[in-house]
Amino acid sequence: MKLIVKGLATEYSDEGEGPALLFLPGWMNTLHTFDELASQLASKNRIIRLDFPGFGGGTESPPTDWHVGDYASFVKDFIAKIGLTSYILVGHSFGGRVAIKGVAQGVLRPPRLILIASAGIARHRTFRNRLLTLIAKIGKALMHIPPFFLWRKYMRKKLYEKLGSDYLAAGALSQIYLNTIKEDLTECARKISVPTLLVWGSEDNMTPLKDGKLFAELIKDSKLEVLPGVGHSPHRDRPEEVARLIRNFLTP
Repeated sequence: MKLIVKGLATEYSDEGEGPALLFLPGWMNTLHTFDELASQLASKNRIIRLDFPGFGGGTESPPTDWHVGDYASFVKDFIAKIGLTSYILVGHSFGGRVAIKGVAQGVLRPPRLILIASAGIARHRTFRNRLLTLIAKIGKALMHIPPFFLWRKYMRKKLYEKLGSDYLAAGALSQIYLNTIKEDLTECARKISVPTLLVWGSEDNMTPLKDGKLFAELIKDSKLEVLPGVGHSPHRDRPEEVARLIRNFLTP
């Protein structure tokens, strides 16, 4: 299905009946990243999923280089557009980052929050993020200097792979990616007071388990559930277990 949000044609899905769960995908993922998890929950819940602007799904790209707050505002407008009055917010990775920002600012107002391998902790990666920004600037400069432009793509690719960065994959959203990783959300997390479920994989190398433990300390009414042997996508690797944790969390 499609509708217009902030002037952008926006792809979303809306299925099932019951308490609404609004799913926000990770960086460059689409609403289909939640297919298996949604199938586990759809019998008793209304499942709403959307594609973020520019992430390769059916939603148009942002007109400018958005920040995390702009994505939170986009979600707010989407909620208003479909007339959603009550919902549980579920965010994976970047989607969790948007959820944290939105809830902390009062832009998004769910009574409960579920964060799956959420991004948002940047302080311990400050050097890495500064290095990524520097590499991006150097790459742009070398682009115009022969003979460097002949092999700059190869060198940048190797550097980003070494740093474990999604910058290259971001393509046209590369500046949005840099805007995102610069923003630390620890203070935002402190402001969250709604009950929060944190779901993490023990082997996550994108948002490591120590991030989950820190969020558990920062968010007052939170509970951390760790899935052994799982990486950055618990909802894909263990959808049945994640669905069980969500059901338990939502049961009065």
